Amino acid sequence: MKTTQIGREAETQAAAYLSQKGYTLRARNFSTPEGEIDLICQDKQTLVFVEVKARAYEAFGGPLAAVTPAKQKRIMRAAVQYVKASGSKFDSIRFDVVCVLPGKTEHIVNAFVPQRTTL
Repeated sequence: MKTTQIGREAETQAAAYLSQKGYTLRARNFSTPEGEIDLICQDKQTLVFVEVKARAYEAFGGPLAAVTPAKQKRIMRAAVQYVKASGSKFDSIRFDVVCVLPGKTEHIVNAFVPQRTTL
């Protein structure tokens, strides 16, 4: 199976997982020249930007280690573009990571926090 297909299937699984937790999916694979966001969800009045990672096994520091500071910066810049384009108002925003492993889905809420200098 190709990496892109594995990633798409993981995103579908992550979206279903978040939906079961009461999140509303607003967008999938939002892409700008600044970066891409796998899933954009709403959790009550919080806009949640989600990076999805698929892993065949737990190694290399887990899902959070795969979301490097450079990747975080690209996600945050794309998030700014989404907020501007959507025109919607939210009480807060958050950046989560969902890691899909065989037989297990791990959700890290508020996985990273934007720093003023990164936007």
